[in-house]
Amino acid sequence: MALFPVFLLTCAAAGMAGVFFRPGTWYRDLDKPAWTPPNRLFPVIWAVLYVLIALAAARIAEVPDNDLALGLWGLQITINTLWSGVFFGLHRMLAGALIIAALWVTVLATTVAFWSLDMIAALMMVPYLIWGTYALALNTSVWLRNRGRVAAAE
Repeated sequence: MALFPVFLLTCAAAGMAGVFFRPGTWYRDLDKPAWTPPNRLFPVIWAVLYVLIALAAARIAEVPDNDLALGLWGLQITINTLWSGVFFGLHRMLAGALIIAALWVTVLATTVAFWSLDMIAALMMVPYLIWGTYALALNTSVWLRNRGRVAAAE
């Protein structure tokens, strides 16, 4: 677990995209489904997820033959970092949904790769996969409800 701080800092760097690209009035004014969580829950959910996925990666870092699993972990955290800038920064809802779809696939692949090395690490990824499923549905719903909306500059 010696590498946990490195993985946690990597997750924190990804999370900083959410600090730089905030929801703002554009997002507030979108038509969203009733099952959209309050904005204040997102940082809490992401903090928990980032700790779990950092712990999972730290466990995998200690097992042999982890190259593929850690490579997939790096790919998913890179894709994760893109979403806030595309969705909140550029106001590209469809592109955001496509990014989350790609993220979901890489999180699933990472989880499967982790499973082959450490079941506990794989189980730590499951909440992230569940949240990714929900986030994809939410992003897609927001896009479908607001397709005709022109992206307004803030």
